[in-house]
Amino acid sequence: MCLGVPGKVIEVDREMQIATVDFWGVKKQVRLEVCDAPVDPGDYILNHVGFAIRRIPPEEAAETLALYDELLRLADDQDLMTADVRAEIDAAPDATRSPKGAPDGSQ
Repeated sequence: MCLGVPGKVIEVDREMQIATVDFWGVKKQVRLEVCDAPVDPGDYILNHVGFAIRRIPPEEAAETLALYDELLRLADDQDLMTADVRAEIDAAPDATRSPKGAPDGSQ
């Protein structure tokens, strides 16, 4: 099973068709070629294997991010997906992380 992960677009390079996206405070570049609509900073996208596959409404992103946050909070370290996500967040340089690891930089 593959999961799409929501993230907030921080910046867009239209020439290269790449966006910098914030995922729980970890900033990653994702490709935009297959996204269903143009994106701008502040938009949310659904990411799958490094590609933005669609722009998603902020309300939908908030619901999904809240679910992910709850799963991360409740899961133990034996859960492989949780361990992978926590490791990715922990490995991010502090300069690329949002305050308190919030998905949108809010506290």
